[in-house]
Formats: sequence, structure tokens, C-alpha cells
Amino acid sequence: MNTYEEKTIKRETIFEGKIISLHVDEVKLPNGNTSTREIVEHPGAVAVIAITDEDKMIMVEQFRKPLERSLIEIPAGKLEKGEDPIECAKRELGEETGYTCEQIEHVTSFYTSPGFSDELLHIFLAKGLEKNSHLHLDDDEFVNLLEVSYEEVQQLIKEQKIYDAKSIYAVQYWQLIKTMER
Repeated sequence: MNTYEEKTIKRETIFEGKIISLHVDEVKLPNGNTSTREIVEHPGAVAVIAITDEDKMIMVEQFRKPLERSLIEIPAGKLEKGEDPIECAKRELGEETGYTCEQIEHVTSFYTSPGFSDELLHIFLAKGLEKNSHLHLDDDEFVNLLEVSYEEVQQLIKEQKIYDAKSIYAVQYWQLIKTMER
């Protein structure tokens, strides 16, 4: 599997932020040539597929500055250093939606953009939801809480209001659950 491995010759850190770091690596290629790779280091994140007993998906609408527009997404957030992903998922669900859950299970994990980032996203399914409190958002976080039916989700995808990979994955997983229940 290491046939195509690239050996790092030199690393230059370009930026160290609160969430990400940006490095430029000079690498030796398998054919002996050299090249550069721009790499974003990310602490990882979680996302929660939360379906109510009324068969509605809990989602949040928020402005995404890199896109200069709002998106509707499943609840998600970054891992704190050393934080267990399942605990982070419970925390993010509560903070962004005010919901708690009786059960939470790991569905999958995947790299979001392995061509330039090491961000690993862990997706969880929350069951037995209960609305317990108001939102506990970060000072710079503003969201609109939504509960949407499967039909509404499909329309939001067509309108490109749901337009990110984790949320599209969540909808496909919800469809799989619905198919298996029949």
C-alpha cells in the first residue's frame, strides 16, 4: 500500500489558528521527483443524525462565510483536544438544538477532503430525542432550529439549501433506515 507514499522533506507552517493549521510540505514523490503539498490540519468533528419520534430530522440553518450564504445542515461541531467523539456528539446536539437523546450510536467516520485536509468526521445517530432546553450557542454562532419531514428534506436538497456532504449523507442514511423498516 505504500507504493505511492510521499516522504516529507521539509514542512513550513504558514498559519496556526484556533481551529486549523496550514502547512506547506515539500515531499519526495515515488518517482524521485519533489513537489509541494498544502495541508490543513483539523482536530476532527462530529455530526448527529437526529430523528424525532414524529419522524422529523432535526437540522440547523446557519450562515457559512466561505460560501457567503446560509445552509441547512445536521447538527455538528469540532472536537476539543482529547474529547471523546461520542461525548462531543451529545454536547453538540444539546448546544445547537436543545435536545438530549436516550441513545446515541456511531454510524461511520470519514475524511472530509483528504486531498488537502486531515479532518476526520464522525457521524452518530441519536434516538429517543427529548427537547430539554434552549440552545447554548457559542458567542459567534447563530442558528435557526428546524424540524423537517423526509419530503421537506428532499425539496430542500433540490433547492440546494441542504448542500453539504455530511447532511446529504444523513438524508441518505435516513432513507436507508426507512427502507429497512418496511
